[in-house]
Amino acid sequence: MRVCYLIQSHKNSEQIYRLVKTIKQSSPDSFVLVSHDVSVSNLDTATLKNLSGVQIVPGLGGRGDFSIVQGYLDAVGWLFSQNIAFDWLTNLSGQDYPTRSLSQVKNFLATTQYDGFLEYFNVFSQESHWSQREGYTRYFYKYQKLKYLSTLPEWAKEIVTPIKIVNYLQPFFRLNAAYGMFGVRSSVPFNENFVCYGGSFFCTLSRQCIEYLYEFYRTRLEIVNYYKGVGVSDESFIQTVLVNSGLFNLCNDNKFYFDFSETRNGRPRLLTTDDYLSIIQNNAHFARKFDMSLDTKILDLLDEIVLEKILIS
Repeated sequence: MRVCYLIQSHKNSEQIYRLVKTIKQSSPDSFVLVSHDVSVSNLDTATLKNLSGVQIVPGLGGRGDFSIVQGYLDAVGWLFSQNIAFDWLTNLSGQDYPTRSLSQVKNFLATTQYDGFLEYFNVFSQESHWSQREGYTRYFYKYQKLKYLSTLPEWAKEIVTPIKIVNYLQPFFRLNAAYGMFGVRSSVPFNENFVCYGGSFFCTLSRQCIEYLYEFYRTRLEIVNYYKGVGVSDESFIQTVLVNSGLFNLCNDNKFYFDFSETRNGRPRLLTTDDYLSIIQNNAHFARKFDMSLDTKILDLLDEIVLEKILIS
């Protein structure tokens, strides 16, 4: 049984190298595919050349549109085209890190009754993690990037954010300053037989789920093209495809630890040494997000567990 780890990255090369090396130390027979956005920064392939089962390919970055989903699907297509053997696929960012021994995670996946681990909820129901307004704004409008907004630095986006008040005054269009997008109300593919689901982009899926997802992407162009135009498609596309299929036994737990408290614009808070106990007491396999320039010690502490220098239950 083999697990593939797909890392979609765009910055912090030293942290990416560390993540890859830790994965390979903890799970030597895993395959690691790094899909890196070279338009933002470069990775030195020589740094990882001595590690077997590691491949770096050009990838797509971006936030708020379909690009990150496209990068995921392109990476899956590469795995299939190269006949890479895998039974499970976990997708990560370059700022994620294991919180458990990956050999233990592998054993867990080898014996589970589930076909996938992902967060999911009906976007337009009481169980939704978002307000109804947020759900409609994301998935009932077709968006285009506004260059002058999307290229603003984060501090400038904070200043112009109040202009989104126009969204509350009328139903015809939406302005998203955080992602630099303008959207117009659109007809939708959703109905009682094809529900719009949402949840975190990060998940662990069996090969059967991946094969179904990729075939859907290749053949259901009307749905794919619709999702290419909506906002934050990465937090809905995979869930909507897999849950609506009714074919899989899906666990509504993506096995990731993250903390959105005291954050804005949909970004989880950066985790530090102060979060160590909360992280290890959680039943997660990975946590996000970390920044080595802010705190390296937290990764050192997690290595003690991931590399099985100390054991936790």
